[in-house]
Amino acid sequence: MIAVDTIQHVATPHVDTLSYLPEALLGGAAILIVLLRSMMRRSAKAFGISVAIAFVGLLASGAAVIAQWHRIETDGAYAAFNGMVAIDGFRVFLAAVVLGATAAALLLSVAYLHREGLEAPEYLALMLLSALGMLAMTAANDLLVVFVALEVLSIALYVLTAFDRRRLTSQEAGLKYFVLGAFSSAVFLYGVALVYGATGTTRLVGTKALPSIAGFLASNTLLDQGALFAGLALLLVGLAFKIAAAPFHMWTPDVYQGAPTPVTAFMASATKAAGFAAILRVLLSGLSIYRLDWRPAIFGLAVLSLLVGSIAALVQNDIKRMLAYSSIAHAGYILIGLEAATSRGRAASLFYLLSYAAMVVGAFAVVAVVSRRGDDRHSLDDYRGLAAQHPMLAGLLAFFLLAQAGVPFTGGFVAKLNVFAAAADARQYALLLVGVLAAAIAAFFYLRVVVLMYMSDPGDAAPSRRIRVDAASGLVLLLALTFTIELGVIPAAYLDWARHATLLFS
Repeated sequence: MIAVDTIQHVATPHVDTLSYLPEALLGGAAILIVLLRSMMRRSAKAFGISVAIAFVGLLASGAAVIAQWHRIETDGAYAAFNGMVAIDGFRVFLAAVVLGATAAALLLSVAYLHREGLEAPEYLALMLLSALGMLAMTAANDLLVVFVALEVLSIALYVLTAFDRRRLTSQEAGLKYFVLGAFSSAVFLYGVALVYGATGTTRLVGTKALPSIAGFLASNTLLDQGALFAGLALLLVGLAFKIAAAPFHMWTPDVYQGAPTPVTAFMASATKAAGFAAILRVLLSGLSIYRLDWRPAIFGLAVLSLLVGSIAALVQNDIKRMLAYSSIAHAGYILIGLEAATSRGRAASLFYLLSYAAMVVGAFAVVAVVSRRGDDRHSLDDYRGLAAQHPMLAGLLAFFLLAQAGVPFTGGFVAKLNVFAAAADARQYALLLVGVLAAAIAAFFYLRVVVLMYMSDPGDAAPSRRIRVDAASGLVLLLALTFTIELGVIPAAYLDWARHATLLFS
């Protein structure tokens, strides 16, 4: 028997609820949808309630992110869960991008599922769970948290990609994404193991009481750096797959083409933001002291992504595959800001992610509407003479494509200008030259679609072309158009926000 007076009272550890509240709200909404689906038959009513729950969860999660921002403004950045999670301006900025892209993808999905007769609540739950993983990745201050978040977002995306079981291309895309994604996750985990072996911790940034990779490398000199460099290389490979950077882009064209179009929009915007959140935090927080060693690797990834994405897009006859290669090229532009390794470069990368999310969601919204029932009209021939029958849709698609090309008075122009300026400040003139060349090539294949819509005969497609723009898709198009113009005309507030968000937790 143990005497009562010998029992030591251990204080209950404090858990900061606000630090995980955005993720908890998304997860709670997803669980509630699944429970509702188990208790109700598949019906329009059940789907409608599920949609309402999904958007309430998103709005509540957004409110929690705003609350985190107000706390940061008052008390500064802080860590939670024994330093494994960092709540700072960087997290809030990219969480806003992820939530905005998720809301747009959900709106597109509601119309898509209704049109295709796939009104399934589990689809909405999967999208919320994937967004949960993305949110967790924006705050991850530990390599193990990055890995868990990566798996949560990826597993849900594998199922979403293959969700339309009636289309063979969707099933094929889901299988390819799963196989290659599982391989990239294993590579990333091997990298985590090697970095842990070299430093004795997986925490990126910590304090004197909390050992971290940054602290260990700052206070110790590694006589044998092989394990650390090998781990760094494997980490980069695993994360480069997720952001669709060349030469780890092989999955992108097939998956973008085969996945349901709203899922493609979701991957192109939110997933890219989450992937870059992990890369930026790992390199700029945990491994900042080794920037002279990882910058050449980022240089190579940027150059390959710019050239492969821009050149391969020239020969595509499917608009989703063309936008897939365009996404690879845009990853290269964002990597230019990272390679500069300056505060201006980091801010330019964040602003680019924000601008690109708006532009690419708008472009895929038009593609989703034009593809009509069956989601299989993605050939460039389907866009011949589109301006004659549907001038508004043609004008919107032309605008979003030209914005991605970087025409003035759009968010794409300001985004490209900032990453180029960051490269010039860092004296990376070779990378700047490649970026300008890639932008010129990209303008050609974007204009190719514009010419098809405005200067080509619609041919046999004209009699059967009846396109209806539903309210949800129309709202997405309006918001994407407004935001892209705002980022191009009055970008100062967003640029200041991006600069403020570069002050990572330390």
